Amino acid sequence: MTAALVAGLLAGYGIAVPVGAVGTYLVALTARTSWRIGACAALGVATADGLYALIAVLGGSALAHALEPITHPLRWVAGSVLVVLAVRGAAQALAHHREPHSAAPPDEAPPRPARAFVGLWGVTMMNPVTVVYFAALVVGSQASARPGHLERAVFVLAAFAASASWQLLLAGGGALLGRLLTGSRGRLLTALASSALMTVLAVRMLVAHAH
Repeated sequence: MTAALVAGLLAGYGIAVPVGAVGTYLVALTARTSWRIGACAALGVATADGLYALIAVLGGSALAHALEPITHPLRWVAGSVLVVLAVRGAAQALAHHREPHSAAPPDEAPPRPARAFVGLWGVTMMNPVTVVYFAALVVGSQASARPGHLERAVFVLAAFAASASWQLLLAGGGALLGRLLTGSRGRLLTALASSALMTVLAVRMLVAHAH
């Protein structure tokens, strides 16, 4: 269960930490509205991450028997996907870092808390990288060892908790952390941190079951 908890936390932070368009909007939204609205939006993002983690866990569990004959190569494929995502994230961050700052989003009427939750949830759910990321993690784990129901539940809850804690940090910081985290350097550092976490997960997946 401890392994599932650690894997879930690493997975949640790995997908949540890079401050991209959603994180920038979340900080700006909180800065110009209120903590209540920002927190609801943050939980919308975390709920999407948690739902994708749940889908990946259930899908990996359903495929466990079918994947058993190819467990060894599949573990390497899953690890490779994580490394590719890590390299892709770092490369994009470096490219954006060299570009001029993008224009600030236009002013708009502040949404209600429920609308902020649904809006950020929907935007996050439309990100295909998220489901690829969690699927690679879970399928790789299923190929190595078949976790029980408790371990799968712990993984999903830990991924949700990690994402929620980071998104709430962004919302809580609001204008104070906005310039630090959404600036060119902040976005670069958070993206590189996320890439490092993904790489750690890939190595951990391959080394833990090497023997």
